[in-house]
Order: sequence, then C-alpha cells, then structure tokens
Amino acid sequence: MERETFAEELADTLVGLQRLIRRRLRAGTTVVRLRGAEVELLRLVEARPGIGVSEAAKELYLAGNSVSTLVNQLVRDGQLVRETDPADRRAARLLLTEAAEARLRDWRERRAALVRRQVDRLDDADREALRAAIPALLRLAENLHEEADRP
Repeated sequence: MERETFAEELADTLVGLQRLIRRRLRAGTTVVRLRGAEVELLRLVEARPGIGVSEAAKELYLAGNSVSTLVNQLVRDGQLVRETDPADRRAARLLLTEAAEARLRDWRERRAALVRRQVDRLDDADREALRAAIPALLRLAENLHEEADRP
C-alpha cells in the first residue's frame, strides 16, 4: 500500500471507528448528551484533578476563552466544580462532581462492553492483529502530541 494511501486509510478508519462508537453510545443514554469537547475536558479533569483553565486549554489545544465557556456550562450543569486556587486567588482549579464521575464511569463501562462485544465477533487472527497494533497506535498518538507541542 502506498504511504499516502495508507496514511489516509488509517486516519479515515480511526475517525470512522470513533464516530461509530460515539453514535452507538449516544443511542444507549438517557441523559443530555455532552459535546465532544465537554467530554474531553471532563476526562482531562478526571485524570488531573485541580487542573487550571489555562493549563486545560493548552492540553486540549483550545483557546482559553473556549475552555472558559465549556467550564461555565459544565459548572451550570453540575458536572464541574470551580475552586479558587489557594496559591493564586485569581486562578481556578477544576474538579469533577460526583455526578460527572458517575457519568464518566458509566460511559467507560458502556464503551468497553460495546467494543468487547464487537471484538468478540472477530476471528482470532483479527483480534491478535488489533492487539499487536495497540503499541504502534499509542506511539502514533504520542508523536502527534509531541509534534503539536513543538513551536
């Protein structure tokens, strides 16, 4: 397979797979749907409790005012708590609410079950190929992250 064709097919496949997973998970939920950026912010705060708004913006590659808008919405919706940073009273630290923690936990469990069901439908060779591809996909993600961090 040509390099350009392979890169395009890989990108299209990853995007399509993510889109299908999101759509299937949306169909099984009864709560108001969160937008992609809102979920990304909640997952970041879960991974790094107390992260500041500007640091979250940098981490998500979004403008600070965009993240501030997301934070305001998620605080209003009871998903995030914004606390004053004791070291810098002008800065805010973000924490998940119990409702957001439960929502993310439910989302992760439903996502894992969905993917597990579909992987179980594959034959052994396909499952092994996917398992073998995970380290390379993680390195690809790391490379993309590092390149985005370079000036």
